Amino acid sequence: MSIITLTTDMGLRDHYVATVKGAIWTQYPEARIVDISHGIKPFDSGQAAFVLRQAYPEFPRGTIHIIGVNPEADGHTPHLVVRHDGHYFIGADNGIFSLLFDGMPHEAFELTMKLDHDHVAFPARSVFAKAACHLARGGTVDVIGRKVTQVKELIGFLPAADTMSIRGRVIYIDSYGNLMTNVRKKLFDEVGRGRGFRISFGHREDDIVKIHGTYGDVVQGERLAFFNATGLLEIAVNKAVEGSGGGAARLFGVKLDDTVRIDFQERGRN
Repeated sequence: MSIITLTTDMGLRDHYVATVKGAIWTQYPEARIVDISHGIKPFDSGQAAFVLRQAYPEFPRGTIHIIGVNPEADGHTPHLVVRHDGHYFIGADNGIFSLLFDGMPHEAFELTMKLDHDHVAFPARSVFAKAACHLARGGTVDVIGRKVTQVKELIGFLPAADTMSIRGRVIYIDSYGNLMTNVRKKLFDEVGRGRGFRISFGHREDDIVKIHGTYGDVVQGERLAFFNATGLLEIAVNKAVEGSGGGAARLFGVKLDDTVRIDFQERGRN
């Protein structure tokens, strides 16, 4: 029984998510549908890529992931099925696939299957669900698409770095108000080489000069920085909750896309 996941910006107030699920079960009643998130900020491909990127590796190979964010196609933005790490991803070629992986996906196919007349209005239902069910039934991707050699890239997602500093940004704020940055531990280690550092993201009095292991390494209400399970630098406040007077985003006045800077000490300086 195949797993089909859904990542969308549709929310749960309206009928849209239920419509997609109904279309899947009508075509393939045995499907196991898993909701990854329907709370993506409308049309925010970067946020959708971040959330799906954290989740998909925990699913078994062969899982099919529908991306219902910015799903419309036109003459410059086709619908694709992408195969990577043994998973299938179905969405519009709007740059999101370049954010999902380290490097380009292993294979990509432009969908060419025959579609219903109303596919333009609701592609997650009429295009992506149909393609997902074909794959879930054991169909091959070359039957519904033609192989392409390139996917659209979104630039500016990676941090900038030199020998003395890293300039990253906040790419996601979770429901606790924790700040996820685009700075990976590998880059931090390569540039820092064991030197002292200062992490700046707002007022100087909030700067952080130590990397911890997890939230509980500091007392409740204290700020900290650590590399989370996905290897990204995270800035948080232990047991502070967004919306209840706490959360790093609210306490520090930090928003999506704000700069996070790491400055390293020169050798020989304390």
